[in-house]
Amino acid sequence: MARASSNKFLVQVIIENKPYINDPEGETIHRDLVVKGGYSRVKAVRSAKMLKMTVTAGSEKEAVKTVQILCEELRIFNPVVSNCTISAQKTD
Repeated sequence: MARASSNKFLVQVIIENKPYINDPEGETIHRDLVVKGGYSRVKAVRSAKMLKMTVTAGSEKEAVKTVQILCEELRIFNPVVSNCTISAQKTD
């Protein structure tokens, strides 16, 4: 079903390990770059993966819902070990 007015949205998907799951990449960045670089006040680093998608939709809510369904159906992330945060903003 096509909508009369579709807008373009930039949808960001951030996938990161749940807090109780080890993050070797974040630990390595912290130990080998941040602390060795003299930033000892930084106590921890967690890494994440970000996907950016351009989506046409009638509203921001619809764009987020479309990507949420996509992520779940295509198993873009593992909900057992990862948190997934989805946000959208209208583009020109």
